[in-house]
Amino acid sequence: MTKAAVNYWKHMVTFISHSPSETQTLGEAWGRECGRGWVIGLSGDLGAGKTQLVKGLARGLETGVKVTSPTYALVHEYAGGRLPLYHVDLYRLDTREQIIGAGLEAYLIRPAGVAVVEWVERWLGGGSEVSRGLGRFRRVQFKILGETEREICYEDIGS
Repeated sequence: MTKAAVNYWKHMVTFISHSPSETQTLGEAWGRECGRGWVIGLSGDLGAGKTQLVKGLARGLETGVKVTSPTYALVHEYAGGRLPLYHVDLYRLDTREQIIGAGLEAYLIRPAGVAVVEWVERWLGGGSEVSRGLGRFRRVQFKILGETEREICYEDIGS
Protein backbone atom coordinates (compact mmCIF):
# COMPACT_ATOMS: atom_id res chain seq x y z
CA MET A 1 0.00 0.00 0.00
CA THR A 2 1.26 3.49 -0.87
CA LYS A 3 1.88 5.85 2.02
CA ALA A 4 -0.34 8.90 2.34
CA ALA A 5 1.10 12.36 1.80
CA VAL A 6 -0.14 14.84 4.37
CA ASN A 7 -0.72 18.50 3.58
CA TYR A 8 -0.72 20.02 7.07
CA TRP A 9 -1.74 23.44 5.84
CA LYS A 10 -5.17 22.26 4.72
CA HIS A 11 -5.44 19.25 7.11
CA MET A 12 -6.12 17.16 4.01
CA VAL A 13 -4.62 13.73 3.46
CA THR A 14 -4.07 12.41 -0.06
CA PHE A 15 -3.77 8.69 -0.69
CA ILE A 16 -3.04 7.15 -4.09
CA SER A 17 -4.58 3.72 -4.52
CA HIS A 18 -3.28 1.53 -7.33
CA SER A 19 -5.97 -1.15 -7.09
CA PRO A 20 -9.39 -1.95 -5.64
CA SER A 21 -7.65 -4.09 -2.98
CA GLU A 22 -5.55 -1.09 -1.86
CA THR A 23 -8.74 0.98 -1.59
CA GLN A 24 -10.32 -1.80 0.47
CA THR A 25 -7.24 -1.96 2.71
CA LEU A 26 -7.55 1.78 3.41
CA GLY A 27 -11.23 1.29 4.29
CA GLU A 28 -10.37 -1.64 6.54
CA ALA A 29 -7.92 0.51 8.50
CA TRP A 30 -10.60 3.18 8.91
CA GLY A 31 -13.11 0.53 10.03
CA ARG A 32 -10.77 -0.56 12.82
CA GLU A 33 -10.55 3.02 14.15
CA CYS A 34 -14.21 4.04 13.71
CA GLY A 35 -16.36 4.84 16.69
CA ARG A 36 -20.09 5.10 17.27
CA GLY A 37 -21.62 8.14 15.56
CA TRP A 38 -19.01 8.51 12.83
CA VAL A 39 -20.16 9.70 9.42
CA ILE A 40 -17.93 9.20 6.40
CA GLY A 41 -19.09 11.20 3.38
CA LEU A 42 -17.94 10.03 -0.06
CA SER A 43 -17.89 12.03 -3.30
CA GLY A 44 -16.63 11.02 -6.73
CA ASP A 45 -17.69 9.82 -10.15
CA LEU A 46 -19.38 6.50 -10.80
CA GLY A 47 -16.75 3.76 -10.71
CA ALA A 48 -14.31 5.83 -8.66
CA GLY A 49 -14.03 3.26 -5.86
CA LYS A 50 -16.53 4.42 -3.24
CA THR A 51 -18.09 0.99 -2.75
CA GLN A 52 -14.62 -0.62 -2.65
CA LEU A 53 -13.79 1.60 0.33
CA VAL A 54 -17.04 0.56 2.04
CA LYS A 55 -16.17 -3.12 1.51
CA GLY A 56 -12.96 -2.49 3.44
CA LEU A 57 -14.80 -0.57 6.16
CA ALA A 58 -17.13 -3.52 6.64
CA ARG A 59 -14.10 -5.81 7.04
CA GLY A 60 -12.54 -3.43 9.56
CA LEU A 61 -15.80 -3.37 11.52
CA GLU A 62 -15.86 -7.20 11.38
CA THR A 63 -19.36 -7.36 9.89
CA GLY A 64 -18.65 -10.55 7.95
CA VAL A 65 -21.10 -9.62 5.18
CA LYS A 66 -20.84 -9.00 1.44
CA VAL A 67 -21.19 -5.29 0.70
CA THR A 68 -23.03 -4.09 -2.40
CA SER A 69 -24.01 -0.61 -3.54
CA PRO A 70 -27.40 0.51 -2.16
CA THR A 71 -28.21 2.74 -5.16
CA TYR A 72 -31.73 1.40 -5.56
CA ALA A 73 -32.41 0.59 -1.90
CA LEU A 74 -30.94 3.94 -0.68
CA VAL A 75 -29.49 2.27 2.44
CA HIS A 76 -28.08 -1.09 3.45
CA GLU A 77 -27.71 -1.86 7.14
CA TYR A 78 -25.01 -4.30 8.20
CA ALA A 79 -25.22 -5.50 11.80
CA GLY A 80 -23.22 -8.14 13.60
CA GLY A 81 -19.88 -6.38 13.63
CA ARG A 82 -18.14 -4.30 16.24
CA LEU A 83 -20.57 -1.48 15.33
CA PRO A 84 -23.53 -1.36 12.93
CA LEU A 85 -22.59 -0.09 9.47
CA TYR A 86 -25.10 1.99 7.50
CA HIS A 87 -24.24 2.33 3.81
CA VAL A 88 -26.31 5.17 2.36
CA ASP A 89 -26.39 6.13 -1.34
CA LEU A 90 -27.89 9.51 -2.24
CA TYR A 91 -27.34 9.18 -6.01
CA ARG A 92 -31.07 9.05 -6.82
CA LEU A 93 -31.96 12.00 -4.55
CA ASP A 94 -31.31 15.58 -5.62
CA THR A 95 -32.22 17.78 -2.66
CA ARG A 96 -31.92 17.89 1.09
CA GLU A 97 -35.72 17.86 1.29
CA GLN A 98 -35.87 14.58 -0.68
CA ILE A 99 -33.27 13.06 1.65
CA ILE A 100 -35.25 14.07 4.74
CA GLY A 101 -38.49 12.89 3.08
CA ALA A 102 -36.90 9.48 2.44
CA GLY A 103 -36.19 9.18 6.17
CA LEU A 104 -32.42 9.16 5.80
CA GLU A 105 -31.60 12.04 8.16
CA ALA A 106 -31.16 9.68 11.15
CA TYR A 107 -28.26 8.01 9.34
CA LEU A 108 -26.58 11.35 8.61
CA ILE A 109 -26.58 13.01 12.02
CA ARG A 110 -24.95 11.02 14.83
CA PRO A 111 -25.92 7.51 13.71
CA ALA A 112 -26.11 4.62 16.19
CA GLY A 113 -23.12 3.03 14.43
CA VAL A 114 -20.98 4.16 11.50
CA ALA A 115 -22.66 5.74 8.46
CA VAL A 116 -20.97 5.86 5.08
CA VAL A 117 -22.76 8.19 2.68
CA GLU A 118 -22.10 8.04 -1.06
CA TRP A 119 -22.83 11.27 -2.96
CA VAL A 120 -22.71 13.17 0.35
CA GLU A 121 -22.59 16.51 -1.48
CA ARG A 122 -26.33 16.11 -2.07
CA TRP A 123 -26.83 16.33 1.70
CA LEU A 124 -24.20 18.98 2.40
CA GLY A 125 -25.00 21.36 -0.44
CA GLY A 126 -22.47 24.16 -0.23
CA GLY A 127 -20.83 22.60 2.81
CA SER A 128 -22.03 25.08 5.43
CA GLU A 129 -23.86 22.31 7.30
CA VAL A 130 -20.81 20.12 7.74
CA SER A 131 -19.98 20.96 11.33
CA ARG A 132 -23.49 21.72 12.60
CA GLY A 133 -25.10 18.71 14.27
CA LEU A 134 -22.42 16.24 13.19
CA GLY A 135 -20.07 14.41 15.48
CA ARG A 136 -17.02 12.88 13.83
CA PHE A 137 -17.20 13.52 10.09
CA ARG A 138 -14.69 12.42 7.45
CA ARG A 139 -15.15 14.01 4.03
CA VAL A 140 -13.65 11.92 1.22
CA GLN A 141 -13.18 12.85 -2.45
CA PHE A 142 -12.32 10.22 -5.08
CA LYS A 143 -10.67 11.09 -8.37
CA ILE A 144 -10.05 8.57 -11.16
CA LEU A 145 -6.42 8.77 -12.31
CA GLY A 146 -6.28 5.66 -14.49
CA GLU A 147 -7.85 2.27 -15.06
CA THR A 148 -7.19 1.12 -11.48
CA GLU A 149 -5.47 4.16 -9.95
CA ARG A 150 -7.45 6.50 -7.69
CA GLU A 151 -6.63 9.64 -5.75
CA ILE A 152 -8.46 9.59 -2.42
CA CYS A 153 -8.37 12.88 -0.50
CA TYR A 154 -9.89 13.12 2.95
CA GLU A 155 -10.16 15.35 5.96
CA ASP A 156 -11.75 15.01 9.37
CA ILE A 157 -14.18 17.68 10.51
CA GLY A 158 -15.88 17.82 13.89
CA SER A 159 -15.26 16.16 17.20
